[in-house]
Amino acid sequence: MIRHIVMWRVRGDTPEQREKARRLVKESFEGLRGVIPGMLKLELGLDSSAVDYACDVILITEFDSQAALDAYATHPEHLRVRERLGDIRTARFQVDYQIEAEAASEVQQASAANPKLRQARG
Repeated sequence: MIRHIVMWRVRGDTPEQREKARRLVKESFEGLRGVIPGMLKLELGLDSSAVDYACDVILITEFDSQAALDAYATHPEHLRVRERLGDIRTARFQVDYQIEAEAASEVQQASAANPKLRQARG
């Protein structure tokens, strides 16, 4: 299994504009939950630290294989989200890594209990 983490800094001249941009990123990616085959987990968070070096939004996803992660990159719904967000980001950071067998087992058990995730995998 593969964990895919992405963090963004977003545009905005005022705190209100940045908050609106942060929420748009979060809501847009949340719309992919249960839609992408092989995506077992999707979690989004908005930074609450407000330190100047923090990212604004984090996406944590887990995929059942590298092939599923690769397919996600070109999935029409993912591309739709990317197009919707346009140039809202000012920086993007990404890390992908293999999940240890124990953690992968926990994720698989959780997805087996969730019908939406089972459907997306099929």
